[in-house]
Amino acid sequence: MSSQQIPEENLPVEQGTAHGAVEGASDPFADPGLPAHKPRIQDIDERAADRSERVVAFLFTLSMLATVGFIASYVIFPVDKIVYIWPFGHVSALNFSLGLTLGLALFLIGAGAVHWARTLMSDVEVADERHAIEAEPEVKAKVLADFADGAKESALGRRKLIRNTMFGALALVPLSGVVLLRDLGPLPEKKLRNTLWAKGKQLVNMNTMEPLRPEDVVVGSLTFAMPEGLEEDAHDFQTQIAKAALMIIRIEPDNIKDKQEREWAHEGIVAFSKICTHVGCPISLYEQQTHHVLCPCHQSTFDLSDGARVIFGPAGHPLPQLRIGVNSEGNLEALGDFEEPVGPAFWERG
Repeated sequence: MSSQQIPEENLPVEQGTAHGAVEGASDPFADPGLPAHKPRIQDIDERAADRSERVVAFLFTLSMLATVGFIASYVIFPVDKIVYIWPFGHVSALNFSLGLTLGLALFLIGAGAVHWARTLMSDVEVADERHAIEAEPEVKAKVLADFADGAKESALGRRKLIRNTMFGALALVPLSGVVLLRDLGPLPEKKLRNTLWAKGKQLVNMNTMEPLRPEDVVVGSLTFAMPEGLEEDAHDFQTQIAKAALMIIRIEPDNIKDKQEREWAHEGIVAFSKICTHVGCPISLYEQQTHHVLCPCHQSTFDLSDGARVIFGPAGHPLPQLRIGVNSEGNLEALGDFEEPVGPAFWERG
């Protein structure tokens, strides 16, 4: 029902007069204006302003120290170190220290900027009329003038302590991102070229975990070996065995075609890397009549009687051979490390 259909006597009556007229009512949408500006203590007391400056500089300096702490955490804490921190429980020391220091560095820069703005920058409120979207020359001139006024009121040029510590904090924070590049992976250095094998390291049977003796290896047999001292429960066992795993085969010396292979063997016992030179699969299929070994992944085939050269498949180069001998206890031992990197080719091979 519209108001035109309501009887006049039922219409609401405005308070103030008997006939509903409003007398002296104010406009509810009137502009209340801005409250009178109250100066801050920093505006009237230079010593208070200096104290605020020192507080801001102190926050920026703490931010720089936190950034240094972030970088130091990468050096101090190992990746696998776990510590108990109440109330978080057992956490990674590295992750906790990185999050804490980086969070503090960013928070302190923000806190310093907020304190600077609230105590030292101008707090005079300025009302500006709406203007057209297009920027006229007068508007551009006004913007530049306002910017210049704002730069002057910020006291950045006069408050050199704030300026210098702020620049220092902002300059150090990006270093956190540079340090994070370490998570792309460790530098290979010479780790891909070297294994645990060294002169005097005994060959340990991977099935019995006992040192191998020449009489344990019969003609036509295939035995897998690893260096002594490598424990299966070691945290880097998989990394080390992926480079150091050996195939031990005994061939009649007269059947060994390669001269170096014969010299590096002991009474026909030869030791070759078990890691395929194609993509690093473990080789385990041996054919004793032909002395061929087959990689089960992509069927690369190597002739162990001829320097483990590739006779079929995608592998690019022979299996590395380990020079072996016998120690004073009668056990097989390595006479050094592999002469070339084991496994697939990589960019440092040469």
